[in-house]
Amino acid sequence: MYRIDLSKRWAIPIASVTLVFLIAVLLAVLPGIGFTDAPGKWWTERDPQAPPMTAQTPAWVEIAKAVKPAVVNITTKVTAEPAGRMPRGMPEEFREFFKRFGPPQDRHPMTGRGSGFIINSEGYILTNNHVVDEASEVQVTLSDGREFTAKVVGKDPKTDLALIKIGDGGQLPVIPLGDSGTLQVGEPVMAIGNPFGLEQTVTTGIVSATGRVIGGGPYDDFIQTDASINPGNSGGPLVNAKGEAIGINSAIFSRTGGSIGIGFAVPTNMAKFVVAQLAEHGRVVRGWLGVTIQPLTADLAKTFGLSGLDGAVVSSVKGDSPAAKAGVKAGDVVVEFDGHKVGRTSDLSRIVAATPIGKTVTMKVLRDGKPVTLSPRISRLDDKEAVAEAEPDGAQRGKLGLAVEPLTPDNAHELGTTETRGLLVREVQDGSPADEAGVRPGDVITEVNRQPVRTVEDLRRAVDKRTAGKPTLLLVHREGGAIYLTLKG
Repeated sequence: MYRIDLSKRWAIPIASVTLVFLIAVLLAVLPGIGFTDAPGKWWTERDPQAPPMTAQTPAWVEIAKAVKPAVVNITTKVTAEPAGRMPRGMPEEFREFFKRFGPPQDRHPMTGRGSGFIINSEGYILTNNHVVDEASEVQVTLSDGREFTAKVVGKDPKTDLALIKIGDGGQLPVIPLGDSGTLQVGEPVMAIGNPFGLEQTVTTGIVSATGRVIGGGPYDDFIQTDASINPGNSGGPLVNAKGEAIGINSAIFSRTGGSIGIGFAVPTNMAKFVVAQLAEHGRVVRGWLGVTIQPLTADLAKTFGLSGLDGAVVSSVKGDSPAAKAGVKAGDVVVEFDGHKVGRTSDLSRIVAATPIGKTVTMKVLRDGKPVTLSPRISRLDDKEAVAEAEPDGAQRGKLGLAVEPLTPDNAHELGTTETRGLLVREVQDGSPADEAGVRPGDVITEVNRQPVRTVEDLRRAVDKRTAGKPTLLLVHREGGAIYLTLKG
């Protein structure tokens, strides 16, 4: 008799039914635990009902036609120093030999190239300082082939800008200056210039960033762009989609000497102030406050009892300066100056520099966490002084990892510091809290947690009073300036 084993016959179908049932249960449960609804929990997807995001391509062809006639090629001649000079005090019997067989004694001219653009129909041209600096002759060639000898009206090395002038009866093409303050990251731009001597070259890209500080000077506020900028582009315009110049191409970051998509331009809003000064005075007259400032870091904000990071920390105040007369103190955090918010140290430097000489301004600071309003009267900046100088970030050996000794008059004279009291740092151990904080040999520590220290015992007591987990604030004088540093708690 043939027998059928029902348990074996239905084993597979029953297993299949069971599997289907489990899958159905999982599908019903998963939405509740968020997996099928993953986009809502783990990432965000665009609403399919939202209108599409589109970017219109600027009319670059028409813009280029409109602005290129005002972009100029600048050729300079610089008389170079001779390869070797006759040594001073050379005996007469050797002079003839040196003249005949020594290095050439004649100065020889060198040629430089750059770009610029006409901003005024009377012939004023904006370019970079480094394009015309030390030039004995400046030649300007327009896009239509006309050539002019230009006069250097004024130069400003601190912003790398220069103003030159040619004359043609007031009928020259111009590029209007736009408002660089409205620039947004991602906005399309066009760079025009003469890279590597290739005249009237046009490249396009976007604004990669604004407010860049690249170490070019005390007023760095560069526009970063990926529009190709190369040697010879210096001084040319960075143009927006309206056909306005919103920057002056000035520098590139490159390891090869060519463009790698990181170029920098001076914003036109800064250039407008400089141009007006150069046209009137031949140089830039800036305001002076008389403070040294540094960034407000998270550690400094914590020690000052502040919740935000906006503002500039005053690390020192120069005697008999507008700041000193107004009552500004080291440790103040400047948050507003003459109606302008101060977000970074560079903001304060630029605002003070552009303040009219003799103007009394309202200055808001945070002192010990409390708001204080001061009224300094701005003086004129001397070239040897700093408007609001920004410092770089930057025997109690056991706990701190440094060796100190009281500052003596001889030490102070040797260091060139005006401080008469404090602790001179002799050694800093690698990897120690002091090393990590940025303390260096030669620094003079004058305060710990806003309290003066004069002796090693003062420092020891201050260190012993530190609160665990809370940074310790040091006021350090270095190379004629001052800077706050924080030691990890």
